Amino acid sequence: MLFDTHAHLDDKQFAQDREEVIQRAKDGGVELIVNVGYNLASAKRTLALVEKYDFIYGSVGLHPHDAKDGDDRTLAELKRMAQHPKIVALGEMGLDYYWNHSPHEVQKEVFRKQIALAKELKLPIIIHDRDAHQDILNIVKEEGAKEVGGIFHCYSGSWPMAREVMKLGFYISLAGPVTFHNAQKPKEVVKEVPLDYLLIETDCPYLAPVPYRGRRNEPLYVAKVAEMIAEVKGIPVEKVAEATKENGKRVFRIK
Repeated sequence: MLFDTHAHLDDKQFAQDREEVIQRAKDGGVELIVNVGYNLASAKRTLALVEKYDFIYGSVGLHPHDAKDGDDRTLAELKRMAQHPKIVALGEMGLDYYWNHSPHEVQKEVFRKQIALAKELKLPIIIHDRDAHQDILNIVKEEGAKEVGGIFHCYSGSWPMAREVMKLGFYISLAGPVTFHNAQKPKEVVKEVPLDYLLIETDCPYLAPVPYRGRRNEPLYVAKVAEMIAEVKGIPVEKVAEATKENGKRVFRIK
C-alpha cells in the first residue's frame, strides 16, 4: 500500500537491473510510483517507463540545474509530452542555490514559465528547493501556483515554512533524510504537519534512508520513510502508508 511519489528509475544507475528493482518494489508493497523527469532526455525515458508499467506514472519538467536549456522549443516539447494520459504533474522545477548549475535569474524565469504551463494544462507541480526557500515561496505566491497545487519534494525547510506551504495548497514530501540520526528539523516537521499533508518518496537513486545510507536508493526503501514518520507520530505504519498513498493519489488525480 506504499506510494513512492518521487523516483528517478530512468537514471543510469539502474541500467543493469531496472526490471529487478521495479519488481522488488512491487513485491514489497509499493503499489504506485511517480517517475520524475528533469530534462527532455529524462522526460522521454519517463514516457517509456509509464507505457511499460501500469503502476508507474510520470512527471516531466526542467530541473533548475537544466534551466539554462529552457528555451521556447524545449518548453513546447515539455508541453507536448505533458499531455500523455499517464503524465500526472509538471516538474521537477524550482530553484537550486547550492550547486548553481544555472544562473539564479535564469532559474527563476524558467520556474515561472513552468508554473504558467502547469496552470494552462491544469497539472500540479513538483518543486525542487535547495537553499532557496524565500525565493521559492515568493514565486509560488506571485505566479498563483495555488491554482494547481503540488508538492515540495524532499522537503528541507522548517516547520514555520511548512505552515506557509500548506496554506498555499501544497503537500510536504519526506525522503530518506528524515531517517538520518541528526535529522532534527525534518522530524519536527513530521511531528507538526498533519498526516493529511504528508507524502513519502525515495528520490532514488539518491538519498537512501538508514540503514541503506550511502548506497543506491530504490523504491522498495520508501517503507523506511513511512516507518520513521510512524515512529515520530506514534501511530501504526499502516496508517502512514495508507494516508500518504491516498494523499498522493489526490494530488496527482490518480483514480
